[in-house]
Amino acid sequence: MARAYLLVVDDEPAILTTLQKALTLEGYQVDVAGGVAIAEEKFKKRAYDLCLFDVMLPDGDGVELLRKLRAAGAEVPVIMMSGHATIDLAVKATRSGALQFLEKPLNTDALLLTIETALRLDRAETEARALRSSQGELLGNSPSIVKLIDQITRAARGSADVLVIGERGTGKELVSRMIHERSSRARGPFEKLNCAAVPQELIESELFGHEAGAFTGASKQRRGKFERASGGTLFLDEVGDMAVPMQSKLLRVLQEREVERVGGNETVKVDVRVVAATNRDLAGAAAKGDFRADLYDRLNVIPLAVPPLRERRSDIPLLAAHLLASSVRANDLPGKRMAQHAIDALCSYDFPGNVRELRNVIERLVILTPHDEIKAEDVRAALPGESSKGDTHLFRTGVPFRVLVEEAERRILSEALVHFGGQMTATSRALELERSHLYKKARALGLREKSSGESDE
Repeated sequence: MARAYLLVVDDEPAILTTLQKALTLEGYQVDVAGGVAIAEEKFKKRAYDLCLFDVMLPDGDGVELLRKLRAAGAEVPVIMMSGHATIDLAVKATRSGALQFLEKPLNTDALLLTIETALRLDRAETEARALRSSQGELLGNSPSIVKLIDQITRAARGSADVLVIGERGTGKELVSRMIHERSSRARGPFEKLNCAAVPQELIESELFGHEAGAFTGASKQRRGKFERASGGTLFLDEVGDMAVPMQSKLLRVLQEREVERVGGNETVKVDVRVVAATNRDLAGAAAKGDFRADLYDRLNVIPLAVPPLRERRSDIPLLAAHLLASSVRANDLPGKRMAQHAIDALCSYDFPGNVRELRNVIERLVILTPHDEIKAEDVRAALPGESSKGDTHLFRTGVPFRVLVEEAERRILSEALVHFGGQMTATSRALELERSHLYKKARALGLREKSSGESDE
């Protein structure tokens, strides 16, 4: 694989020569520039993967050069460096878009680590942007997510009702929005109702609307969700929590595609596609009589299962990179980076709250971590205590054997890699595994994969 192309801008020829030699030995392709004007000319000829700017330049200011790049829409990672570092200068550079600020004289090992981390995170965020543009916000390239996205695309082509099944926080509403946006109804409305959040005495009015005077407080006519969604999609979240009497009325509307407002005696035709979602076992509930079997059959025309995050751990690094960047922007904070062992710690956690919990953990880390680099100990402190310690029972009812084995292997390898500081050779010796087999196993489990040029000793 081609190595990254870097640009170093500094007014000291000795530093340019030293950095160009050191970075070239690491396998990078390196251009140098002695000032702003030369750097701007080089930008016209090539797109760089990462830049290092000195602050004080003979014909300008490195921070101003960075601002020009950002104003032109360039998202290349930039590391600032200066021999006259101050807190104010570091803040100024960071607010202008610098990923990191380094003080001269530079420590070569620290610089190489910073560059490697910046490039890795930039690649992850670039991949996340590409996936967002083609998949909305349902990020991932694991087999289960690739399969789900294909099912969403196929389901969107038809008009049949859909039942989305998944644990809390897996993204069921997101799936329903993707179905709507990829369907012929995309120009129509998208209405949603959480059946568990509306009191049972009000849910009929919410769904079907009411006439003026239908009940105390009904001062005027009001259209319900079905009418407002006509021509588009109605998302019924947590449909399994709907009371049985209301289930009968919903079934009739789904069959007839017409509603009667509360307090009215006229029917209104509606053209609605229903996407329902639940985290309950509706088939089991129907068998026990806790949910109408005929309504379950009517909703379950196209079933879509959203996998829990623990069954697609290889997607966690990509999701974490996207959520980290989003949280930094949303909270208007300086950029942060995540150490590889921190990502490993995330991958080893079960996330019972799924992607929603991962989002909350990342935001907690962005806000509360006092340093620029989020470390493994920061992640462990941010995760719920008992689950993050790895002392939960491996066996859990309802979880397939292959998933339990994968979790056990991931926990063992993650702890071993942390113990040996990420050194694959030492880890393979301790576990008496061929190093090539360890690499393959770590990659398959979504754990650390070193670059081809990274030393292991």
